[in-house]
Amino acid sequence: MAEIRPFRALRFNTEKAGEIGELVCPPYDIISEEQRLGYLSRNPNNIIRLELPKGDDPYNEASATLNSWLEQGILAQDKEEGIYIYEEEFTVNGLHTSFKGCIVRVKLEEFSKGIVLPHEETLSKAKEDRFNLMKATDCNFSQIYSLYMDPQHFITKKLDELSEGEPVYEISDNDGVTHRLWIVTDKAETEAISAAFADKKLYIADGHHRYETALNYRNYCRENNKGTGAEDYVMMMLVDMEHPGLVVLPTHRLVRGLADFDSEKLIEGCREFFDVTEKSDVSTAEADLKVLYDEGKKAFAYYDGGEGYTLLVLRNVDALAKLLPEKSAASQGLDVTVLHTLVLEKILGIDAENMAKQINLTYVKQFDDAISSVRDGEAQCAFILNPTKVTEIRDVAAAGEKMPQKSTYFYPKLITGLVMNRF
Repeated sequence: MAEIRPFRALRFNTEKAGEIGELVCPPYDIISEEQRLGYLSRNPNNIIRLELPKGDDPYNEASATLNSWLEQGILAQDKEEGIYIYEEEFTVNGLHTSFKGCIVRVKLEEFSKGIVLPHEETLSKAKEDRFNLMKATDCNFSQIYSLYMDPQHFITKKLDELSEGEPVYEISDNDGVTHRLWIVTDKAETEAISAAFADKKLYIADGHHRYETALNYRNYCRENNKGTGAEDYVMMMLVDMEHPGLVVLPTHRLVRGLADFDSEKLIEGCREFFDVTEKSDVSTAEADLKVLYDEGKKAFAYYDGGEGYTLLVLRNVDALAKLLPEKSAASQGLDVTVLHTLVLEKILGIDAENMAKQINLTYVKQFDDAISSVRDGEAQCAFILNPTKVTEIRDVAAAGEKMPQKSTYFYPKLITGLVMNRF
């Protein structure tokens, strides 16, 4: 099963680089150009120069920057192998919580082996970008985020014991999330943690593109006799799937630019499979959906403007079994599968390729942004969703299947720049 190892992380030398809080950044794919420039204006040594390089030759620029920082001592590799315990503490939707895991090297395995399991489709453009960056720098600058099953929670308890002291880093970001890092180098402890993963599968929560890129990079090294063996592993953050601090947020759907869009026809078409109820106040949509979510029902809020919205509640999940007999029950029962199959494809004619290319369908995380997009005329309508359950992610991955893109949004994102993995 999963093979994990401690490693000598590459980290910022804060005596030369500056304060750690000025050197880290969120994941590259959620950073705007304005934000990127803001990080660099605060400290030119910010990790964004390596993780999201710009210019005419961005990948070689990142390579040159990495080599320069190594020569100057801005970056330095830890002298001892260790496991890096990472915690995020945050408040979301009025709930104050935290989760903790460990950053390690994980041996790369093809998905077909059933050891590391994906749950979401990927885009080829993103994989090409990450591959070019990895090939130029021979480094992971950010960790993949994966989950594991541990019914006795031995690993989490061990991590809690090993992180009772003061952290090496403790910083708060612009979203009010506090990040802490501890380093464990005691060989007996690292071996005990490694051994605890020997019977476990890993479920990728965030970072599918990076994992597939790491497989491609490993194969590239083998084909070109470039490898040292380190490329057989990739840096991951591993968290107990039943950790009480895990939070998955929904990603809402926006329809735009659809020819002959007819809202009344859409609602009428929904009556075949859904109980349709008109609601007077769209501001209650999230709370209304939460009640149905807790009852285990499949429901969506449909909004096409005005003060109210339309509540759609699936009458019978068996409808998906008839339409998607090739899919597992886990996939058939997903909210996103229900919405995509019965509404977006069947009624609106937005097929999977259209969704993948985001021609008539786009995605937004914030409820207010979804509503504003419709009111401002940017979108023709919005579908407000409940979040995907972590257990649903596990079951779909275990069935060897993948969810549609943008099915899950783990919050908060892991910060980039605390530790790096150099091959």
